[in-house]
Amino acid sequence: MNPPSGPATVSPATATPALRAGTLYGVGVGPGDPELVTVKAARLIGQAQVVAFHAARPGRSLARASAAPYLPAGAVEEELVYPVTRGGTVHPGGYQGAIDEFYEQSATRLARHLAAGRDVVLLAEGDPTLYSSFTHMQRRLTPRFPCVVVPGVTSVSATAAAAGVALATGDETLTVVPATMPADRLRDLAAAGDGLALMKVRADLDGVRRSLTEAGRLDGALLVSRASRDGERVVALRDLAAAEDVPYMSMVLVPANRAGQPGPAEAAQAPPGAARTGPDGARTEASADPDEPRLVRVAEPGGVTVVGLGPAGADWLTPETARALAEADDLVGYQTYLRRVAVRPGQRRHPSDNRVEAERAVFALDLARRGARVVVVSSGDPGVFAMASAVLEARADGYRDVPVRVLPGVTAANAVAARAGAPLGHDYCVLSLSDQLKPWPLVLRRLRAAAAADLVLALYNPGSQTRRAHIDEVRATLSQCRDADTPVVVGRAVGDAGESVEVIRLADLSADHVDMRTLLIIGSSRTRRDADTGLIFTPRHHDGHLPAPAPAAAPAPAPEPAPAAATAAVAEPAPAAEPAPAVEPAPAPAPGPAPVKAVVGADRRP
Repeated sequence: MNPPSGPATVSPATATPALRAGTLYGVGVGPGDPELVTVKAARLIGQAQVVAFHAARPGRSLARASAAPYLPAGAVEEELVYPVTRGGTVHPGGYQGAIDEFYEQSATRLARHLAAGRDVVLLAEGDPTLYSSFTHMQRRLTPRFPCVVVPGVTSVSATAAAAGVALATGDETLTVVPATMPADRLRDLAAAGDGLALMKVRADLDGVRRSLTEAGRLDGALLVSRASRDGERVVALRDLAAAEDVPYMSMVLVPANRAGQPGPAEAAQAPPGAARTGPDGARTEASADPDEPRLVRVAEPGGVTVVGLGPAGADWLTPETARALAEADDLVGYQTYLRRVAVRPGQRRHPSDNRVEAERAVFALDLARRGARVVVVSSGDPGVFAMASAVLEARADGYRDVPVRVLPGVTAANAVAARAGAPLGHDYCVLSLSDQLKPWPLVLRRLRAAAAADLVLALYNPGSQTRRAHIDEVRATLSQCRDADTPVVVGRAVGDAGESVEVIRLADLSADHVDMRTLLIIGSSRTRRDADTGLIFTPRHHDGHLPAPAPAAAPAPAPEPAPAAATAAVAEPAPAAEPAPAVEPAPAPAPGPAPVKAVVGADRRP
């Protein structure tokens, strides 16, 4: 059997006699205030034979400063001074080589005490298991010596206490990450997390600010410096000067803004009497004066509203949907679509991948069951290859107590048709060419049936990076019933800056024309192009069923004979009506027609 991976922590009680020499204690000393050192940590420090601690410079250990009131006289102190803290080094292995060598040398120093039978208390700022140098010692020493980890109050907890806000409540998510991670990952995490705690922000505070701005979270972000220490400071990150330096012990906190609780910006400017933790650790409670206004929303039953944003841009958003978005507590949807929704203080966003519709629906219904007003966001119209059906299906399977309503949106087929003219003026069929949720042979069978019925076809999801060959089968299938010159409207990214709409021949349709932002409209045998405007339309009537002519006016009664002296009035004949302008069948377009601005942000579900 292979040994388990990772450091094996051995307790003193079970260590072999050869390992009983000394025990390594990883002791968390909290965020800085000595009064936040736990009772157990203080006892172990007071009994220690050897006390070790890391330091950025000689005599400048934050961990030792927190433990100073508890250090016993006569204890051996091992100060482990980092060789480099900002990345600049002449070590042949670079920064990582210098740090690895330092940890090896530090472990060797501590191992001498342990082998000689002396217990070693290694102090760790905050908690020993959270971004702590202790873990590097633990990994190197526990294979030979027993180890005990004593948790401490984390800097994350101290930061939240200083800001006077809750890190997470109920089913909210808290994400704790180093700000040194890649900017794109940080942006995505910021957009996804209910609560966010960013450590090590001093190295790139401007980058943190940019990532939070792109994720729509800057307005809620707080910079907390020296939490629980002298000089503690809480400030809204947006109000911090761009060039201002911050202390090493600084963290950015982006908590959820909840009903009944001041938001982050209010917490940073909390008036006297607000719940805060001062540098001495004392906590005061907000005033309970019943005459003061409070940030409380009356509890209401939750519900789910499924909306469509339209193909693209605010101009395509209906007023009804805009109101629903503004009133929501939680927004749930595919991450690309959520980015199109304006960020509002207090709203929680739950982005996800575009292949988890069922899970997304259940998640939204569960939030609503707990009292949240949830809006599920789709592009286009939510009932057309989008989230409305997924939500209603999930509701039928176990959430019948949750109210659901669906608000319509402008679907891609209508948007592209409007850009091209009126190709959907007669009977038409809407099909998705994606085979993610149905087999491809079924797609072709339905396509053949619709083509044989001479219906205009609106085809969603015609292609993707992995579905390049399908469009050739589509063209071959349609060509069995349609002329090679049948007009095909190719609309892409309608409503966006790069939108285009062009009309091509069916015979020329290829994979080069399509992707996931494209919608196709295949004309019927009656679809035509206007000779004057170039617009495409399908007449509302069919051969043999022309509109009935307007009924002729009833003949006027014969006039009575005029008196002899009267002069007879002679009516001039009515001028002949001008002939209607000729409309010709849609010809094959000239190569490379100028693109017609069009909107194709299809509401699609793969």
